Order: sequence, then C-alpha cells, then structure tokens
Amino acid sequence: MSKAVTVASTTRVLKSLISTVQQLFPVALADDVWDNTGLLLESPVITPTTNRARVLLTIDLTTAVVDEALQKKALLIVAYHPIIFRPLKQITQSNTQQHSLLRLAHAGISVYSPHTAVDAQVGGMNDWLADVATRGQYISTKVIQPSKNDPSGSTGFGRLITLSEGMYTVRNIIENVKSGLHLKNVQVALADRHQDVDSATISTVAICAGSGGSVLSNIAADLWFTGELSHHEVLALRERGISAIICGHTNTERGYLTTGFAPKLQELIKSNTETLDANHYQKYDIEVMVSDADRDPITVF
Repeated sequence: MSKAVTVASTTRVLKSLISTVQQLFPVALADDVWDNTGLLLESPVITPTTNRARVLLTIDLTTAVVDEALQKKALLIVAYHPIIFRPLKQITQSNTQQHSLLRLAHAGISVYSPHTAVDAQVGGMNDWLADVATRGQYISTKVIQPSKNDPSGSTGFGRLITLSEGMYTVRNIIENVKSGLHLKNVQVALADRHQDVDSATISTVAICAGSGGSVLSNIAADLWFTGELSHHEVLALRERGISAIICGHTNTERGYLTTGFAPKLQELIKSNTETLDANHYQKYDIEVMVSDADRDPITVF
C-alpha cells in the first residue's frame, strides 16, 4: 500500500461515504410509510490490503452483482432497490438473497439503499426522466406527491411537466424515451380519444420512475410515462383519455446511475475529501462504479 490504512481508518471512510450518499439523497425525502431506505447491512470491515475504496452502484442486488462486488473488492454497495424489504425471521443459506447478504458480510462489504429518496430529490431520477422525455425542452414542472418531510414542496415522488401547446405528439415522446433510455421497444397504451401516435398532440406528461400506478393515480395528464402499470390500470387510463408509455420497471431507473448518480456522488466525494481530515479520508483512492452485472430481468424477443 502506498499509504498506511487500517481497519479503523477504513471504517471511518465507510461512514463518511454513507454520509455523503445521505447528503446527496437525504433519508428524510424517502417515503417512510412503506419504503426501507438507509444502511441495510453494516458489515465489519476486514483488514485492508489496499488504499482503494470502491463504491458499487446498482439498481438490484442480485447474485451476479454480489459476485461482481466481491471480484472488484467493493467497500460499499449502494443498491437503489432495498434487498431487505420485509422483516426477516431467519437468515439462511437456502434463500438466495439471504445467502448474498451472508457472503457480503463475510467479505466486509456493506449495503446501503436510498430508493425513493433518489426519486424525490431535485435533480434526481424523476427530473432526469423529464429531461429524457422532452430532451429538457419543457415549460414547467410540478411535483406530484410531495415528500412530507420537505416543507419547501420542491421534492416528491413524481413530476407533472407542461409542454408547449401543439409542439409534441405521442410519437415525439416515444422516440425521445427510446433514445434516452437506450431501448429498442416500449409499450404504448393509446387513449381512446387519441387516433394514432402521430396525430395525438400532448401538452402535459405525468412521470414516475418504476411503478407509477399509485403515485400518478389521481393525475390527469395527456400522457403518463412510467416503468410499470397493471392491466386494469391501463384499461382505466385509456378510458380517462390518458395515453401511457410503459418501459419496464428498471428501464426507467438504471440509466440514472450512469448519467446522474455516479457523477454527482463522485464529485461530492471529491469536494468532501478536500475539506475532511487528511489523516484518514485523503489516504484513500475512492472510486464510484456502476455495476456491469445489473440488468433488467425481462428480455423482449
């Protein structure tokens, strides 16, 4: 090692990294009614063999991502979706997710989940999707379902954007979404009042990353843009005169790791490193990586 690092100093760096993630996406912004955000696995740090501290970003913490984290010797995994969601009554080798947690604990790799705090934050996942849908060309944006712990009202779990009247068709948004999310195909539910995607003009788009049925349920817009809706939600939407673009749950989330989360986190770590105690934080070469193994579980043929 080029600089002396210890279990104690690495533990302090781990805590500093978690604090930096929370600085970027405060826990208070998350939906505390049903979500499970925060530090989900606090693994004891093992004796370090290098001064490199790696943070691995992923949407889902699958077995393949765990293998990758072990191979890359990550110190911290930031998994957007919480791997622990319901209370655990036991932790066994036979359950694949619990087995993953045991492997990570043994290797000294901790797991943090920010989930809906990322959705809610200004400049977070939903604001990124608004830029994807319109290439940043919208008149105004309104927060849907504001975070109850943010009195400013500027954060929340969905967005309603207003476009220039007559400037966009459903086809325009479809092509923007496919390009911005790097998808060959998306599902489109055309409202009964819209004859076809080329002639149907829209002026409002309601947006929610992941599963949008609940967050957007009371929102009247020309178009919904989300990752997942149930069959009956789609039927009801069409009869309400609302079209929908449905991309697959994690397809509306994964791109933000590379374009938003990773660069924002790396820059904030750099800024914090310049102001924190040089005796421990600045000893480390801290690298933020986006998982190569993380991918949508569904393939369209």
